[in-house]
This record gives sequence, C-alpha cells and structure tokens, in this order.
Amino acid sequence: MVPRDTGAETAARERLDRMTKPPGSLGVLEDVATQLAGIAGTCPAPLPEPATVAVFAGDHGVHAQGVTPWPQEVTAQMVANFVAGGAVVNAFAAGLGARVVVVDVGVAATLEATPSMLDRKVRRGTADLAVGPAMTLDEARRAVEAGIEVATALAADGGCLITGDMGIGNTTASAALVCAFTGATPASATGRGTGIDDPTLARKVEVVSRAVARVPSRPTTPEAALAVLAEVGGLEHAGLAGFVLGAAAARVPVLLDGAIAGSAALVAAVLCPTAMEYALAGHTSVEPGHAVALDALGLRPLLGLDLRLGEGTGALLALPLVQSAARALRDVATFDSAGVTEKN
Repeated sequence: MVPRDTGAETAARERLDRMTKPPGSLGVLEDVATQLAGIAGTCPAPLPEPATVAVFAGDHGVHAQGVTPWPQEVTAQMVANFVAGGAVVNAFAAGLGARVVVVDVGVAATLEATPSMLDRKVRRGTADLAVGPAMTLDEARRAVEAGIEVATALAADGGCLITGDMGIGNTTASAALVCAFTGATPASATGRGTGIDDPTLARKVEVVSRAVARVPSRPTTPEAALAVLAEVGGLEHAGLAGFVLGAAAARVPVLLDGAIAGSAALVAAVLCPTAMEYALAGHTSVEPGHAVALDALGLRPLLGLDLRLGEGTGALLALPLVQSAARALRDVATFDSAGVTEKN
C-alpha cells in the first residue's frame, strides 16, 4: 500500500489557488480535492464515480444482554429489504446513481446469495462479548480478508467506495472498540443506538465496561489490533476494516459512514496506518463514540445532521460534496485561462 502522491497534492493546491475564486474560499472542499488528487496520483483527480455502497451485515451475541429492544431477526429482515430496494440507503443511492451491495459476513440466518447480496459469512453471528471473545482470531482475520476482497472487486471500475452496515446490537460492539482503541470511558463512548431508554443505556454501558476490561488499551500493533477486534468487535466491523484496507490498496477513496464505520476504521488504522490517507468522513453521528473515533483518526466530517441510522446513509449524503470538490478542481477555469484579472 502506497501513501498518497504528494506531487499531485502540491499540483492540486497550486491549481486551486489559481482558480477564479479567492484562495481558500472553498474551505474544506479544497482539502477534499487535494486529497482526491493525492489518492489518484494525478491532478486533477478523476471524478469519484461510480459510487458503490457495501452494506456489511452481521449479528451479535451480546443481544442476549438486553442492550436493544429490537429482535435479532431484524438484521436478516433488513438485509432482505436492502436487496428488495426498500431501505433508506436504497432511496438515497437511487437519487445519486450509486449501487448498493449487501455483504453477509455474519448474519444469524441462512440467506440466498444474489448479485446484490454477497455471501461471505464467517459464522452465524458473534458470541456474547459481555462474557467472552466475540469471535476467534481466525474468524476475525477471515472477516477482514472478506472485506479486502469485496473492496478489491468493487474498486475495479475506480470511482468511490462507501461503507454501510447492518446488525442489531452493533453499536455496543462499536462502543467497546472505540474505548479499547482510544482509551475513552464506556460512559462517554456508549450511545442510545436505535433509541434505547435510560435503564437499557445503563445496562449497555455496564456491558461495554465488562468487555473493555478484558483487552489492553490502545493497541499499537496489527496483532494486538486483531486480538481486540476478535474479543469485542463484530463481524461487520471486521469486514469494514478490511474494506477500508482494500480500497486504499486499490487507490480508491473510501467514504466512511457513521459510528460502526468509525470504530472499524480505528482497527484499520492500526492494521495499516497508510490506509487512512484514503478515507474521508461523510458525517458525524449522534452516537458519542463516533466523534471520539473521528477525532482519534484525525478525520473531519463533511456533514453533521444528527443521523444515527447507519446503512451508509450519512456517507451517501456527503457523496455530492466529494464529487463537487473533484469537479471544481477539474472544471473551474484559472485566472489566466479565463482572462480574469487577479487582485493586486
């Protein structure tokens, strides 16, 4: 995996400053345009099209602890909804011309593979992270490898990859990962997920506390990161971590969604720090652990809409901003080419 091209980024900065606008007037979009040039290794960068959302789906044994009022079978039911085109992510993607692909890495049901539903099941849901390891090291590794493989295949046409997720109980695993990788307290990193009440939130914080107590804080080696992932993570988190790695290896930008993607990116950042040079944060969720994760990763979210749905919805809403940044760098005239007089 290679770092971003600094020469292309320098050329992008120089072109942005020569464009028919005051220097820096596009704000964060200039940073995005520069990053896209560095990712592509050329200035201007190609437009981040086509875009594909990969919704990694898995179930969680921690559901048995009563951390959510939603029944576990909703995961499989929502996967069917994605495939049928009836979810919010489908509606948003349709409006943007993006493709939605579901990846079953750990749903606790038998699902039929289709062109839009990839069977990469490692196991039928994780074990209960409140009482022991969520999965084995081998299972965590296989889920990461599945994510890499999916990203590699989807990146063949270039464009932009977008993270999505589905799994009842997955914000509990996300909070545990955020605590383990950043040192945040369970109380500060654990949110209400699908909208739980105060007693359920207190139970969820206690579950996260028990899980995090079993793992070392702030792992710094790939081996340690994989061990923490196996102990307290989810199969979709592992798949998403691999998805980020695969996108970076293919030199394609990867647009991160919410809390699940943020916690998975913390894993990817330790597995291969260079991978984060290819990531953009679509938005910041109301889940408190998401902001903690983005701060640790040094990523600035493009949107802040108080979303907490997952599926890839927030990242999709940010996609036009990323595409607009690329279009501006490619299409806006410079002062010289437009014959516009610059300031004195």
